Amino acid sequence: MQLKIMPPKKSLSVCRAPLILFLCQVMSALEVPLDLVQPPTITRQSPKDYIIDPRENIEIQCEAKGKPPPSFSWTRNGTHFDIDKDPLVKMLPNSGTLVISITIEGKAETYEGVYQCTARNERGAAISNNIVIRPSRSPLWTKEKLEQITILKGQSLVLPCRPPLGLPPPIIFWMDNSFQRLPQSERVSQGLNGDLYFSNVLPEDTREDYICYARFNHTQTIQQKQPISVKVHSTNSYIERPPKLLTPEGRTSHKEELRENVLSLECIAEGLPTPSINWTKEDGELPINRTFYKNFKKTLNIIHVSEADSGKYKCTARNSLGFVEHTISVTVKAAPYWITAPRNLVLSPGEDGTLICRANGNPKPSISWLTNGVPIEMAPDDPSRKIDGDTILFSDVQESSSAVYQCNASNEYGYLLANAFVNVLAEPPRILTEANLHYQVITDRPALLDCAFFGSPIPTIEWFKGTKGSVLQENTYVFHDNGTLEIPVAQKDSAGTYTCVVRNKLGMAKNDVHLEIKDPTRIIKQPEYKVVQRGGKASFECKVKHDPTLIATLTWLKDNGELPNDGRFSVDNDHLVIMNISDEDDATYTCIANTSLDIVSASAMLRVVDRPNPPFDLELTSLLERSVQLSWIPGEENNSPITDFIIEYEDALHEPGIWHHQTDVPGTQTTAELKLSPYIKYAFRVIAVNSIGRSLPSEASEYYMTKAAEPEENPTAVEGIGSEPDNLVITWQPLKGFDANGPGLQYKVSWRQKDGDDEWTSVVVANVSKYIVSGTPTFVPYLVKVQALNDFGFAPEPMIIIGHSGEDLPMMAPSNVRVNVVNSTLAEVHWEPVPLKSIRGHLKGYRIYYWKVKNSSKRHRRHVEKKILTFNGNKTHGMLPGLEPFSHYTLNVRVVNGKGEGPASVDQVFSTPEGVPSAPLFLKIVNPTLDSLTLEWDPPSHPNGILTAYTLKFQPINSTHELGPLVDLKIAANMTSLVLRNLSYSTRYKFYFYAQTSAGSGSQITEEAVTTVDEGKMAMASRQVDIATQGWFIGLMCAVALLILVLLIVCFIRRNKGGKYPVKEKEDAHADPEIQPMKEDDGTFGEYSDAEDHKPLKKGSRTPSDRTVKKEDSDDSLVDYGEGVNGQFNEDGSFIGQYSGKKEKEPAEGNESSEAPSPVNAMNSFV
Repeated sequence: MQLKIMPPKKSLSVCRAPLILFLCQVMSALEVPLDLVQPPTITRQSPKDYIIDPRENIEIQCEAKGKPPPSFSWTRNGTHFDIDKDPLVKMLPNSGTLVISITIEGKAETYEGVYQCTARNERGAAISNNIVIRPSRSPLWTKEKLEQITILKGQSLVLPCRPPLGLPPPIIFWMDNSFQRLPQSERVSQGLNGDLYFSNVLPEDTREDYICYARFNHTQTIQQKQPISVKVHSTNSYIERPPKLLTPEGRTSHKEELRENVLSLECIAEGLPTPSINWTKEDGELPINRTFYKNFKKTLNIIHVSEADSGKYKCTARNSLGFVEHTISVTVKAAPYWITAPRNLVLSPGEDGTLICRANGNPKPSISWLTNGVPIEMAPDDPSRKIDGDTILFSDVQESSSAVYQCNASNEYGYLLANAFVNVLAEPPRILTEANLHYQVITDRPALLDCAFFGSPIPTIEWFKGTKGSVLQENTYVFHDNGTLEIPVAQKDSAGTYTCVVRNKLGMAKNDVHLEIKDPTRIIKQPEYKVVQRGGKASFECKVKHDPTLIATLTWLKDNGELPNDGRFSVDNDHLVIMNISDEDDATYTCIANTSLDIVSASAMLRVVDRPNPPFDLELTSLLERSVQLSWIPGEENNSPITDFIIEYEDALHEPGIWHHQTDVPGTQTTAELKLSPYIKYAFRVIAVNSIGRSLPSEASEYYMTKAAEPEENPTAVEGIGSEPDNLVITWQPLKGFDANGPGLQYKVSWRQKDGDDEWTSVVVANVSKYIVSGTPTFVPYLVKVQALNDFGFAPEPMIIIGHSGEDLPMMAPSNVRVNVVNSTLAEVHWEPVPLKSIRGHLKGYRIYYWKVKNSSKRHRRHVEKKILTFNGNKTHGMLPGLEPFSHYTLNVRVVNGKGEGPASVDQVFSTPEGVPSAPLFLKIVNPTLDSLTLEWDPPSHPNGILTAYTLKFQPINSTHELGPLVDLKIAANMTSLVLRNLSYSTRYKFYFYAQTSAGSGSQITEEAVTTVDEGKMAMASRQVDIATQGWFIGLMCAVALLILVLLIVCFIRRNKGGKYPVKEKEDAHADPEIQPMKEDDGTFGEYSDAEDHKPLKKGSRTPSDRTVKKEDSDDSLVDYGEGVNGQFNEDGSFIGQYSGKKEKEPAEGNESSEAPSPVNAMNSFV
């Protein structure tokens, strides 16, 4: 009977390994409870090849378990090792481990040998491996005198190391006297044997301290070879050559390696240029996941080699002159390895069993059996066993059949030794798992419920769920031989109590386990990829949701390691914040959320970017007269690709310290062909650009001075303009030093009259940008040119420009000036232009001066300052806007050039007709009585003619805000007050008032007033005080008065906010049809009308009777017309736009409808 038992669980189940791995772990060993009789089992032993430190005590381990506890003995080199006879050797209590004390006396070499431990009790004997004890060795290099190596540049060189043989072999490396490792490269590298190979030498390889070091790790010592001196002589005649192998030699070689080791193949070649190495495998591919290159591809490593890796490997060394190949035949051998190792057997009396021992290797290993440490051929016969090669068959075993069997599998490369006991027992079932274990499992994960058991013969096992549940079946569950119940995908309804029951013919046992199902931990907001500039701040967020009954912890990692112990890193709840970011912070950051049952993680990369580092190593090549090639090495991109390079230059001869833009080149380019100008001392610098910004400028290049030449350009912005009537001022923009092209920069200034036959007059000047030609006729066109020259010649022929000598004031005035009055505010002026020759300059236009000399309606004269309108160009007429009606004006016209104005034309006088007046200055109501109101007013500020009359219209407003009948009165023009009688007492009236001239009615103003209360009636009411003297009535009246006051305050507030006036409908019904707007054919540019100004009040508050209403005059502004400061006109001098006044409509009479009044103008009616 064969029994497989799982060890007992002592802790709750957490996130489990894959099931297959779990089962392999379960079945890897058979555990018999230690309270039962059992043969010995070796639990610990020293390695087969045991290299010891000769400076420390020797400890050879051998531990075993069994019942009864085993005793231990040792053999050395195949014979019994009597430890009692050697005072330096002792065995640890309750153990077989030997301790040999050699630190005080004795030598490690004395105890070299092969040791084997035997653990024995009444049921059998187990033996350890053969343990070979060897002390480590770190011998010194033999003394040798090394001569200096002298070699020519370009030749190959091998510096031998030849370290002493040590145990174990040392680690080899090359350093100098300062203990600095020598740099290695594709050209210079160390071979597997420790030698230093140079494919070709360079002068910088000259040194006196090439030192090979051997480090013996076991003894922690380093041995040093004598320094090697190398002198490389430079030569200009070295010859390039194709590759040749330095190691291995020849075209083929052979290599053997053991299975599971690392296969290392090496090819090092010399040649000039330095060869590169490439590896291939004939008739196969190199294993992708197990192949690694080292030593600049000169070494090929294949890890975990197997027989399938045997074959031919080819290395190819190649340079521009050719190649060489070498083929290495690889054979993979194998020390024995297990296919099926023998396992412990626990059988009950009368049962059958099998021990199997199967191993493989190359060559195939031989199998031999031992029992209790003795070859089975020499052991006592046992009728219950039968040997069949690698298998022992047991039948009808009895207690005497208990023993320990050893299987030995060996070949020339090693051996395997395994102990397996046969233990014959009769035991009732027992459950080894702790009772009432609680398991917690995440939803949708496998649940493994343990029920480790033991019994002989092997018990059967059944699982139940709940107290009254039936036997669980395999269609939902998985039952393992070790007693474990597996729920492949645990759900919420999988929670509960499970019971395992084990039985054999000797008895029964059971155990309960409890399963809880938990919600999985999830990261609901993962950290996001960040790109941050150096010096900035990055914040990662990681929000986690987990089962509320579990405790979750959140941990942040940087590149799978701990966060730096740096104050710049701070973790606050679910945030990681990194301040003042540097290049070292460029990494992958991972948040790990874990509970006792599961673990989840999410990662995000932080990419640290910055402006590029400045380019360096600027070099000028291909130095020509007008071009040069600039090359440079880009600086670090700082994780943001360089998009452009900006090249700047300095002219150290003319503008030292000032850098100018030369050109831009793409970021993939590191050279640029630069165009140069003559006579410049150039230095260049380069600036790199990426998406973050510009780098600092590079260091400046060396200076390069170009040869001088004649100028290539002439001055620009050449002008010829006279400043006086008898001169011509020639000016130009001088050349910059960059454009001079040589020393001695001067300017040849030339001029002649445009319409004459004179020769050019020239003068050469330097260090100026202006030349004045005197004695010229007034305002004559000249041809002008300015040419640059230097000590090496003249610039190309310059461009000729046309200039003029100085201007003088015009000599003549415009003639035949005529004025056409268009309307009361607008007039049109015509004139004859002056002859062009009399202008004596550039015609700028004509200017009209005009002023008002008398207003017909005034009893006194008033001086008005002159106004000016300018009309650009050769105009012959213009419009004068903004005139005052009923006024006398005088004007004259003058021509204007660049020097100033000419004489004035003869003054022309004209008058404007009457217009409608403005509104009266004010209207106020005074002295109100029971039936009368006194009205006072002032005439309009702008009567615009002779006033013929005033019109007064008024109408009552009752308590419901309805308008009464409209009364219309005509009032003489010379009156300024009026008493209205026979009015109703305590009544509000609204008044509309305006003035008239022969041209029509002007703007109106409105006012409201109230007559006083009838005191007689009030007295009659006061005599009826019987009830009014009562307290309750007084209180009631006070409440009513308070309520009215509150309502009045509310109405006042709403009225001031523009609330709707309640009498709108009545006012709309009483529009006055007598007042109509002026028509367009009345002779004006526009009508004097405004549909919103003077209609009955609709919105806004009422005006108190003692307030005065004023309306501002509406005058035209000259800013709306002409040019310059006075206005704007069309090309023909006509006035742009329309001049119009504003007039308020009168109130309507009766019930006729009218246009709705404007609330804006109603509000504007109050002062």
